[in-house]
Amino acid sequence: MYAVAATVAFLLELAALAALGYWGAVAGRGAWAYLLAALAPLVAAVLWGTFASPRAPVRLATVPKVALRLTVLLGGALSLAVAGRTAIAVALAAVVVGDELALIALRRPVAGAS
Repeated sequence: MYAVAATVAFLLELAALAALGYWGAVAGRGAWAYLLAALAPLVAAVLWGTFASPRAPVRLATVPKVALRLTVLLGGALSLAVAGRTAIAVALAAVVVGDELALIALRRPVAGAS
């Protein structure tokens, strides 16, 4: 069961990055659209890789790590809502919350943690 929840968590990470890129492309005008479409997911990926990934170089306690993970993942859902994709945003947020609850129930609230 954990393998399924961890796989879903990884897919949600990718979905959040794609959602942030989509928001950047829709929110920007002209060249700014390209810049936002590249920078929004890049900033999220750097934060994720530095603090929230299973092999992050900066070790955080569980609660701050989960908070950062949820901020990025739900930020992806929020960015979809702002970009006008409300139904997809609600679905993404529901899967994020459901997967997080599954990881907590499995006593591994941070995917990849031992």
